[in-house]
Amino acid sequence: MSKLKLGPIEDDTPVKVTLDLPAALHRDLVDYGKALAAETGGKVAEPVKLIGPMLTRFMETDRGFTRGRKTRGR
Repeated sequence: MSKLKLGPIEDDTPVKVTLDLPAALHRDLVDYGKALAAETGGKVAEPVKLIGPMLTRFMETDRGFTRGRKTRGR
């Protein structure tokens, strides 16, 4: 199996956000949580726990976003 982009999920104080997900995306998140648990040896993360780290990783690796943030001074 190839290495996943997401690492272990850190415990952090959450901010409540209400979001409706398409059923297919929810199933994919469940599968991702299982794959992540198998890779890291941790427990299976609930889909809601994956969304924040995935969005963070996405924004960190988006060159246009990070470049724009630097020019605007965050």
